[in-house]
Amino acid sequence: MLFTPLDLGNVHLKNRIMMAPMATDFAGDDGLLQSEHTVHYASRALGQAGLIMLESTAVSRQGRGVDTNLGIWNDEQAQSLADLNVLLHRLGAKTGIQLWHSGRKKENESAEEPALSASALPFEDLPRQALTEAGIARVADEFVRAARRARDAGFDVIEVHAAHGFLVNEFLSPLLNDRRDRYGGGAKNRYRFLGEIVGGIRRVWDRGLFVRVSAEEYHPHGNHVEDHVRYAQWMKRQGVDLVHCSSGGVTREAPPVYPGYQVPYAERIRREADISTAAVGLIETGRQAEEILRSGRADLIGIGRPLLRNPFWAVEAARSLKVELDAPRVYRPYWKAE
Repeated sequence: MLFTPLDLGNVHLKNRIMMAPMATDFAGDDGLLQSEHTVHYASRALGQAGLIMLESTAVSRQGRGVDTNLGIWNDEQAQSLADLNVLLHRLGAKTGIQLWHSGRKKENESAEEPALSASALPFEDLPRQALTEAGIARVADEFVRAARRARDAGFDVIEVHAAHGFLVNEFLSPLLNDRRDRYGGGAKNRYRFLGEIVGGIRRVWDRGLFVRVSAEEYHPHGNHVEDHVRYAQWMKRQGVDLVHCSSGGVTREAPPVYPGYQVPYAERIRREADISTAAVGLIETGRQAEEILRSGRADLIGIGRPLLRNPFWAVEAARSLKVELDAPRVYRPYWKAE
C-alpha cells in the first residue's frame, strides 16, 4: 500500500510517502528561498517521495520565529517558491507548503515585532502580547494572502500549522488560551480562529488542504485526542482533506517516545472523525509504514529524520517490500544494478 496512489481532494499522489515539514534555517532575514533549500527538497523528490511538504513558512514578517525562517509574505518570496515547484514537479513529486505563525514562541522579538499570542501568558518568563480581535482578523487575513501566493506559486497542498504550541495551537489549547471573548472558553470558541483561517483559505484555494495538530498535549488539563476528533469533524465540514497527527510542544513535558508513538492518534481521528490522516513520528522502515497503512491506521505516512539521513529512503523502502519503482527519468539508463 505504501506505493499505491492516493487521492486527497483533487490532488493525486503517486505514493503515500510525504516528506514531513522540517525547519532548515537556510533562509536569510528576507525570508527568501536559498540554493540550499533547492538541494534539500529536490534530492527528496528525486528520491521518490510522493509529496514534498515544505517547512514551516511564515505568513508574515512578524510571524517568524527566528531570522532564518522561510517566508511567503511577499511576491518575491512567492516567485522563488514557484521556481522550486517547477523543479519538484519535473522530478515527479507533488508539493505542499506549511503556513505558520510562531506566536508566543517567537525568538527574534523586538519593539517593532513583538511576540503575539492568544493570551498574555508569559513564555519562559518572557511577557507576551495578547492579540486583540482586530489583530486576530489581521493574522487570519495574512494566512489567506499567503494561500493566494501559494496558489499562484503552483503548490498542490497547503498545510495549516496548528500544532506544537505555535499561534493557531495557542487558541485551540485550554492551557494557553484564557481569553474571555468569543475566541476563548469552550471548544467552539477556541476553534474559531482556526475555523476562520480554514474558511478564508477555502475561499481562495481549491486544492489539497491539510491541518497539522498536536493531538495530545501531555497535560491533564490540555487537549487530548478526543478533543481533536471533534475539531477534525469541524475541519471536515469546512473542506479540510487530511489531519496530520503530531503531538506535544505545548508544555515542556516531553512525550514518551517509541517507534510509531503518535500513530494511535492518527488511527482514532481517522476512525471517529471519518477523515483522512497522516501518521508521523519515529516511523523508520518501509515495513513499519506498510503495517500502519494495511491496518487502516492512517492514509499517508510522514517521514522526517529518516529522509534527512537518506534522501532515497523511499527507494530502500520499496526494495524491502519487493516493489519495483520506475526510475527517475534522468537515472533510467543506470538505475538497475548490473
